[in-house]
Amino acid sequence: MIIIFVTGNSHKVEEAAAICMPLGIEVVQNDCGYPELQEDDVASVAAYGAENAANRLGSAVIVEDTGFYIDALHGFPGPYAAYVQDTIGNAGILSLMQDIGDRRATFRSVIGYCKPGIDAVTFEGAVTGRIAYHPEGEGGFGYDPIFEIDGVTLASMGDAKNKVSHRGKSFEKFADWFLGREGL
Repeated sequence: MIIIFVTGNSHKVEEAAAICMPLGIEVVQNDCGYPELQEDDVASVAAYGAENAANRLGSAVIVEDTGFYIDALHGFPGPYAAYVQDTIGNAGILSLMQDIGDRRATFRSVIGYCKPGIDAVTFEGAVTGRIAYHPEGEGGFGYDPIFEIDGVTLASMGDAKNKVSHRGKSFEKFADWFLGREGL
């Protein structure tokens, strides 16, 4: 079974493939792009993107949207995680957090799945952790070097990351549903 993942982010595709391939789902990237809603709800963004891409491509697709919510910064950067990563990056987040003791944060990933002409179905995964004081680890991408779970950054976890990460959880939910629905 093949699923088209509409994204320009090859790192996301690699993670999705690592999670889905053992379950018999091949993930294929399509970088056709789609209009991204500027909303505070990542589920709405993922659903809208999936519906748009499915209708344009004439095929079933998935898209994924991520939110990164830092408690002490009142949920910033939230659904604008990619924009903030591109502008101030991890160094900027660490600078904002420099004198803050409350370092709790939550990563949310929502996958939108859609076939042409129908409403999207969404699958959410979330993980709570802390902002590290310094970047650590060589793996992953984005906020992975500064987001830690039980004292270990996502960038330091290697393959174990996919078992505990927000994206790993959302893709597992999607894969379970998809395999059950498609009768595989």
